[in-house]
Amino acid sequence: MKDIRPDFKDIKSFEEFNRYYWYREELSQICKSLGLEYRSTKQELNHIIEQYFKRNRIEKSVRKVNKKLAEAITLNSPLLECGFSFNQKFREYFSVVTGVDPFKFNADMATAWRKVKAENDLNFTIQDMLKVYYGESDYAKYDNSACQWNQFLKDFCLDKCSNHYSDKLKAAATIWKEVRDSKNEKVYSRELLKKYEDKIEEYHK
Repeated sequence: MKDIRPDFKDIKSFEEFNRYYWYREELSQICKSLGLEYRSTKQELNHIIEQYFKRNRIEKSVRKVNKKLAEAITLNSPLLECGFSFNQKFREYFSVVTGVDPFKFNADMATAWRKVKAENDLNFTIQDMLKVYYGESDYAKYDNSACQWNQFLKDFCLDKCSNHYSDKLKAAATIWKEVRDSKNEKVYSRELLKKYEDKIEEYHK
């Protein structure tokens, strides 16, 4: 039986802590509550907590804000001219503008930023990026079909009715092709398996 993960305050060593899975956001919150540096990657946060258990405190760093640059950022600032990046400074800026705290850049924003850089789009502004965030712009959309397929395959494999297929990947792909090309929701169900059973059998001959 899997151990139930205890609260961090009840964990006595890093070895014990390391036995459990923690999301980056959880590690960040733990570090923040301890007054430690919390704006880092998951790997770095793990290291900070390891040091904490060794009684070495990696304190929260005081980040100097470039006031001149901060003041220069406006809604009309082109991304390529204001030093835009998915960093803490711009997270804080968007947090102030949107009122969302903590602010998180979404997949559409990342896709838009890639397009801006690839096309050297000097006209794309902070305001345009806000429109992407609110879903009011079709400038760039994240293609989530890969995520949908991964979930579809996972759900197919979890269905006991799929167990008699020797090549589950091929069987799932046969159904996925039908679903992907339709207007229906891209989600696996047992009804789909029954519906396309003959097609799967045909491909498995």
